[in-house]
Amino acid sequence: MWVPPEDIDPIILQEPTRKTISVFGAVCIQDGSLVTKFTKPFNGTTFQEYLELLLTHKKDQLDMHIILDNSAYHHARLLQSWLKKHSDEIILDFLPPYSPDLNPIERVWKLTRRLCTHNRYFESLEKLLESVENQFKLWQSSNNILKNLCAIN
Repeated sequence: MWVPPEDIDPIILQEPTRKTISVFGAVCIQDGSLVTKFTKPFNGTTFQEYLELLLTHKKDQLDMHIILDNSAYHHARLLQSWLKKHSDEIILDFLPPYSPDLNPIERVWKLTRRLCTHNRYFESLEKLLESVENQFKLWQSSNNILKNLCAIN
């Protein structure tokens, strides 16, 4: 950034950290409702806990199809018996490698960053987390924003 020599250099606030927030998320493409779970780390156990949470949101007698990338924890051995047990309720659909743009949840992450984090200073990771959680709470119930964003035509 260039500043004229007669001006005082501006002070830009930033948090010098590489800390992150980890969250599992899925959108019901029928009504746009969002189901999230904050967790650390991502592994087979935490993913199974998230799948169990998703099953509590299952509607009707329809199968629940979940679109996933090919992360190692999606294929964890400890999940296999649980998936067989729930094969009549939940189906995991894996995307081809290197194709995250095909996953509707990636659109939600992009919109979340634009609405909650871009061009904003957070004095702590807790403040960032609060901003993201507030947005997710708005999207927990049926909404047209995510329904239209994640529409598969």
